[in-house]
Amino acid sequence: MPTVPVLDAKGKKGATVELNADVFGVEIRVPLLHQAVTRELADRRAGTHASRGRSDVSGGGRKPWKQKGTGRARQGSIRATQWKGGGKPFGPKPRSYAQDLPRAMRREALRAAVAARVADGGFSVIESLDVADGKTKSLVTKLAALGLKGERTLLVVRELDGQVARASRNVPWLSVETPAHVSVHQLLRSRRIVCDRAGLQTLEETLAAPASGHPRRSPSSRPPLPMKLR
Repeated sequence: MPTVPVLDAKGKKGATVELNADVFGVEIRVPLLHQAVTRELADRRAGTHASRGRSDVSGGGRKPWKQKGTGRARQGSIRATQWKGGGKPFGPKPRSYAQDLPRAMRREALRAAVAARVADGGFSVIESLDVADGKTKSLVTKLAALGLKGERTLLVVRELDGQVARASRNVPWLSVETPAHVSVHQLLRSRRIVCDRAGLQTLEETLAAPASGHPRRSPSSRPPLPMKLR
């Protein structure tokens, strides 16, 4: 069963927390992680790019010159693709880049991403992070005491209050999320992941739940199939 240390306010390791092996100790499947990250990045694309083809540009209603006798190449319209100001051939059109991924695969990718950070020692737990004044300087000072300074970090809290959100707004290397909004890309992009105890419990409950929302049951507990009458 994997364990992670609990850091105090000065960054010293105290007690350890045992993690659920079904959530934080799963097999790290690189192809699944790649597929999940590709889907997340593709969903961010707006897909609003557009170009005008030959039928979209104006002008070119008549033939530039007659077909024969001029010594020049035959042309049908000045808005053809080879003319300056003409339409663009095979240009981009508005489209959606969204990709489908089953919920069970998305949940498994989240488990694998967290397990990867636990395996390389980049996952730690704190009791709580309180920034009463909501100032960036206070938050950076507390993170520096935990050994976090300048390294891309993901802070997972159970509830994102206004003071923490305000204090972390101007820290470029820090991201703050709740367990319900953590993504695979954030987990893999951040070198350090820090959770408070309440956030860790919520994250473990979220990832341990089955994808369909129904409790899992073993094959032996399934009802027998009805017999066919011949």
